[in-house]
Amino acid sequence: MLSIQSVRSLARFIPWLASIAITAIYLFEINLGWAELDWRSTELLLKTFLAHLYDWILFAFFLFLSLLGIRDLIQSKHALLRNYPVIGHIRFLFENIRPEIRQYLIESDQDDVPFSRNSRVLVYQRSKNLADTQAFGSIENEYREGYQWINHSMAPVHHPSNDSLRITVGGSACSQPYSLSIFNISAMSFGALSANAIMALNKGAKLGGFAHDTGEGSVSPYHERYGGDLIWEIGTGYFGCRTDDGKFDPVKFAATAQRSQIKMIEIKLSQGAKPGHGGLLPGNKVTPEIALTRGIPVGKDCDSPAAHSAFNSPVGLMQFIAELRKLSGGKPVGFKLCVGNIQEWFSVIKAMLSTGIRPDFIVVDGSEGGTGAAPVEFTDHIGTPLREALQLVNASLVGAGLRDQIRIGASGKIISAFDILRVCALGADWANSARGFMFALGCIQSRSCNTDRCPTGVATQDPYRQHALDPMDKSVRVANFHRNTVSAVGAVLGAAGLSHTREVTSDHILQRGPMETVETLSLRMLKLPEGALLDDSGVALLEQYAPGLGARWLNATAASWH
Repeated sequence: MLSIQSVRSLARFIPWLASIAITAIYLFEINLGWAELDWRSTELLLKTFLAHLYDWILFAFFLFLSLLGIRDLIQSKHALLRNYPVIGHIRFLFENIRPEIRQYLIESDQDDVPFSRNSRVLVYQRSKNLADTQAFGSIENEYREGYQWINHSMAPVHHPSNDSLRITVGGSACSQPYSLSIFNISAMSFGALSANAIMALNKGAKLGGFAHDTGEGSVSPYHERYGGDLIWEIGTGYFGCRTDDGKFDPVKFAATAQRSQIKMIEIKLSQGAKPGHGGLLPGNKVTPEIALTRGIPVGKDCDSPAAHSAFNSPVGLMQFIAELRKLSGGKPVGFKLCVGNIQEWFSVIKAMLSTGIRPDFIVVDGSEGGTGAAPVEFTDHIGTPLREALQLVNASLVGAGLRDQIRIGASGKIISAFDILRVCALGADWANSARGFMFALGCIQSRSCNTDRCPTGVATQDPYRQHALDPMDKSVRVANFHRNTVSAVGAVLGAAGLSHTREVTSDHILQRGPMETVETLSLRMLKLPEGALLDDSGVALLEQYAPGLGARWLNATAASWH
């Protein structure tokens, strides 16, 4: 007799053996109309076949399962399928549809993976000009640890207009300063996004009067088609301004940077989702369009190194900024970074002080930022989150006496008006959003950006998939999302008795701490008096905030990163 263990071992083959048995029954016992098939006439042949169509369909199905089981047994790639022929495929099926099942059936409205349903719905409503109000009260737990809110005023003022919520970027060395909205499109390249997505974003920026960051993939024809203001991002690959061997080409840079549509130049030092990580664009993805935009050969692998070759020190960075400002005709030039080694950041500040060269702006990108594809370790465990990085950058610029000469932008999971006001309270002058504007384009957070199978045509180069995205329709949604979000910022400012985001401080926002205690954000923030880092008083404050921080300031040097 068979043991229980033997029965259990054989049971895994039952679905496959049953498929073989049913196939055999159809072949030998059930009338499929073999004898009735009349091969003399196509019409009679088809008529006989259709008379037994149901049986043919079942026969084909079980024959397929029988052959699939044989394939499972002889293949060596998946041990699961060798042990569980046919039925093992159910596991792969559920694994493939698990994200969709979770998103639509299981997750709550507030689960951030990475954006909650509430956040996505808010963007969809505002981009479609639908009511973004909420009935029956908040679903937030106001007494949970970490809950934040902004204090309103008993003497609210009329909320400021969208046109007034702008800032001027450009210091004394800049001859073409730019009036920038407090909310703009963060860096996303053509190649990461489809041509139709780029056109929709840029036309939306044109309609709404705000800026569109090109990403490091350079300025494509799709960025330029509708004339929206552009921030040109220069990465380590120097796309659009590179020599044949990948070095910076000042002549090519000047030719593009001096175009009237380019308003600011942003040097990408690192990005939040994968700081310190280069990239390789495989040759099979270098289409003629991408090759033309980036200035690289068609069909050949293109390397984006982790570090810049145009400079190799903080002083070199400042000199590169001055060079780009001159070549661009005096436009604002700054850099974007995800804060990592704090001593290196302090070295950058010392380079500003020693050279007298100032960037016109700095964009702080938090480690919670998004990307089309990055190693898990980089997205999850490398880089400083936005809130900590932003307060460090702001406080140290104040301590060095440089803050009033440099504007600060912030990017990293920013969707709502409160998100914008919070980063302004932490020291930012404006906010950028990438995935927020992707939602406005129709992104459903399928998280398939790295597969080229984006279901809504946003993050793909597949011509059929991106054809589904209509730039004319989606550009209006992009403009709507910007307008309605900035209007919400204005409404909250008015309720707080303020007229501009520059008036928001860390004292305006409160946070619930342990044991239901309440404190302002300012209580836990790094604060330095104006110019304190220029003498020993600032070093003591750094040490008080975090032991060892003062020593890092003292050890930092403008001549080298380390």
